[in-house]
Amino acid sequence: MRQDDTIAAVASPAGTGAVALLRVSGRDALAVALKVWRGGELHPRRAVLGEVCDASGKGIDSVLATFFKGPASFTGEDTVEITCHGGMLVTQRVLEALLRNGARAAEPGEFTQRAFLNGKLDLTQAEAVMDVIAAQTDMALRAAQRQLDGSLGRQVTALRDELLEALAHVEAYIDFPEEDISPDTGAVLRGKIAAVKTGVQRMLSTADEGRILREGARTVLAGLPNAGKSSLLNKLLGFERAIVSDVPGTTRDTIEEIINLRGVPLRLVDTAGLREVDNSIEREGVARTRRMVETSDLVLEIVDASQPPAERVTLPEESGTKHLLVLNKADLGVHPSWEGRGGVEISCLTGQGMDSLTDEMLRVLAGTGQGFTGMEAAVNARHKACLEHAAAALQAGLQELDAGTAPEFVALDLREALASLGEVAGHTDTEDLLGVIFSRFCIGK
Repeated sequence: MRQDDTIAAVASPAGTGAVALLRVSGRDALAVALKVWRGGELHPRRAVLGEVCDASGKGIDSVLATFFKGPASFTGEDTVEITCHGGMLVTQRVLEALLRNGARAAEPGEFTQRAFLNGKLDLTQAEAVMDVIAAQTDMALRAAQRQLDGSLGRQVTALRDELLEALAHVEAYIDFPEEDISPDTGAVLRGKIAAVKTGVQRMLSTADEGRILREGARTVLAGLPNAGKSSLLNKLLGFERAIVSDVPGTTRDTIEEIINLRGVPLRLVDTAGLREVDNSIEREGVARTRRMVETSDLVLEIVDASQPPAERVTLPEESGTKHLLVLNKADLGVHPSWEGRGGVEISCLTGQGMDSLTDEMLRVLAGTGQGFTGMEAAVNARHKACLEHAAAALQAGLQELDAGTAPEFVALDLREALASLGEVAGHTDTEDLLGVIFSRFCIGK
């Protein structure tokens, strides 16, 4: 992407609506807009009513235009935003007029990339723009907004500043080897590095929460036939999505739906009952169920609690899948043999125990006694990879410091950790990295 030209795109979603927004950004943004503009003078940060005209001077649409003088704009450049009527044809005609008069079509994410390159956003904030757009729940939206406000970037910057101070101390010793590091000074240095490592690990602890808030927790409903898996899916969804029948094997394929569970998105997957079958179609459904279990975040094992335990679902222990036993049909009475086995008693028929099930699902998913807080900076997969690299480098530096290794090797590890932390917020960005990140954006953003 060239950064010295003027770009234009439709910034609102495709389709028909009341209004549509077009954005023009670059050093010639105002000049391009004025070539198609008929109306009052465009003053910074003031919406003006006018008309966009084609090459012959014929009016295309009555619009509102707002001029933002750089650097006081989203991109940091001169920007003009045009609000026209939301028909697909009229929107396209306004965009064509802008493109014919000196602007080029923006690439996906190019406006946000320019905001990053012009210092208006760090890389974590730029990524948060897409997270805000894609948020499916209030909690996911709040987490994205905190990141957009710079919470994650500030945390990383603070850790980098602490690490820079420690690295400067080591570099000074390399430059002036005659100045021995006293035991007290060495302990302080080690403490600073260890503190940075603790901060990195604290941020890493939010990775699972971040992934779940962005993508949804894959929650598989598994169990024997007729245990109530489809009934529970319908109960959680609030409508009849799956067919419920007393006939074993009714569900033969997976059914997936997304729900908002107190702000946490869950991808509920109803599966075929786990049993030995001769029917090839149902056998494939059982195989798919087992694959779903292996890749899930949480397995709800549904059992008929009114009957004594016969056989149980076999879960792949090596997968580390979180598991919750759900004792369904509690309205019929729970068989005494289920006592002491844990689990949550519910009734899909009467709704008994559904609040308790929700509490327990969120607790198990979060892995704590408090459930999802949504208050910490929830890192994404790219952040996680950078932070893991930084933590490993910091651990190596600590080990070398403890072993009395030459300070040059300690400095190398600290520089590596510093570079990894810098990559989180984009302080050591590369063109390839930016291309991967901004390729996920929609055109106009």
